[in-house]
Amino acid sequence: MNESNQPNATGPGFSDSSQSPFGQPTSGQSADVDSLQVNRQFSNYRDALYSVQVTLEKLRACPEDERQEMLADIARLSDMQDKLTKGRLEIVVFGEISTGKSALINALIGREVTSVNVQGGWTREVWGTTWDGCGYRMPGLDESEVVLVDTPGINEVQGVDRRQMADDAARRADLLLFVTDSDLNDVEYSALLELASVQKPMLVVLNKQDLYSTADRERLLKVLQHERLFGTVRPEDFILAAAQPRAVEYVYEQVDGSERSEWRQPGPDVSDLKARIIEILDREGKGLLALNAAMFAADKSDRVKAVRIALRRRYAQQVIWSFASFKAIVVGVTFVPLLDILSGFTIDVMMIVALSQVYGIQFSMSNARELVWTILKSAGWVAGMSYAMDLLATGLKTISFGLATPLTAVPQGAAAGWTSYLVGRAAEYYFQHGGSWGGESPKAVIRQILADVDKTSVLNGLKDEIRKKLAFNRHAKTEGPTTS
Repeated sequence: MNESNQPNATGPGFSDSSQSPFGQPTSGQSADVDSLQVNRQFSNYRDALYSVQVTLEKLRACPEDERQEMLADIARLSDMQDKLTKGRLEIVVFGEISTGKSALINALIGREVTSVNVQGGWTREVWGTTWDGCGYRMPGLDESEVVLVDTPGINEVQGVDRRQMADDAARRADLLLFVTDSDLNDVEYSALLELASVQKPMLVVLNKQDLYSTADRERLLKVLQHERLFGTVRPEDFILAAAQPRAVEYVYEQVDGSERSEWRQPGPDVSDLKARIIEILDREGKGLLALNAAMFAADKSDRVKAVRIALRRRYAQQVIWSFASFKAIVVGVTFVPLLDILSGFTIDVMMIVALSQVYGIQFSMSNARELVWTILKSAGWVAGMSYAMDLLATGLKTISFGLATPLTAVPQGAAAGWTSYLVGRAAEYYFQHGGSWGGESPKAVIRQILADVDKTSVLNGLKDEIRKKLAFNRHAKTEGPTTS
């Protein structure tokens, strides 16, 4: 099998290509490999803890608006820091309802810690319990513990919140157990592939093995290993178990020759599963924890960038619309010829400076004027039509000594506002790329913006703003016609 296709994570804290990810050293390797592996895991564990701490500091040092958006992320990362510091390994159990997830956890723990409902669907939330009797403790960490985490049945996870809980549990997990009691159905198969994409080591547990004959059990195992999940889960990571075996009838022959039958409940058979888990933890426990924490920290670092980008876009859109509306109104209602054009250009320059502040780029008024000219020249006929409208309106205002302003306000203001909106969007692209055009020409950026923007919607919005301004009259309620 091609190991590169496996979902089991490789990288820091994991074996190189000469060694099985969870097994013992292959033949020909010296015992020094174990020592090297331990040292490597310790180094990666230390690096992972540092990366989590640094990421957490960055999150807490974010501006208030960004920090408010990421309060949940800060809490999760803080918990991950505690998890890593104490050496808390989490084994998360997934599977359909009635496959025996809860019974499996009870069998591993050695006592009933969760109710087992024969109708299924008992587990409504993600919850965990410490596996005290597993016999594993991470070297060098006195508070180390192994936690078994149960999740709602995959065929009863409904709604965004419950799906998110299950997804969060999978991403926090250091080891995944997927429980089934038969061949995989479509829901199970899709869920298992989704879990494999999280890139965590996973064991597939074929529970209720006592319901199958030896031949049927071997045939089912072969189908799962070599057909359904070939290239997704390694053959050695399929484990047979019977968490709650069915009762067995025992027949006894009595002294008088009669027979007496008695039904007995056999004890759970999870020894192979427990042995495989301990083998993995002994070999890769600290490496699993370190890699998981590092992946989690990297995910939160990406989250910071995503939140920052989203907030900047939100603020940028507010700035662009605010200035475009302001320009539309100012240009539309200004009755002094040419002053409307000059005012409009000045407003665009001020908008560029405001956008540069949103993106944390120092930009002077002279730089802003140059950028406005660059964008307007690149806009070509689009900007030309706007300024043609300005000149026409200016001419009418001049001839009529400003009396034509009410007639020209809406079309002239809307055209001016549309141009300002276009300038703002182009400048937003420029600042998003760190003060450059990102390898594109300004004309190409303008063409893309025009293709993406609904001009009709923008113009209508600007016209509405102008009409509201023109219709505003604080004496309207008292200056209406009187009645006798």
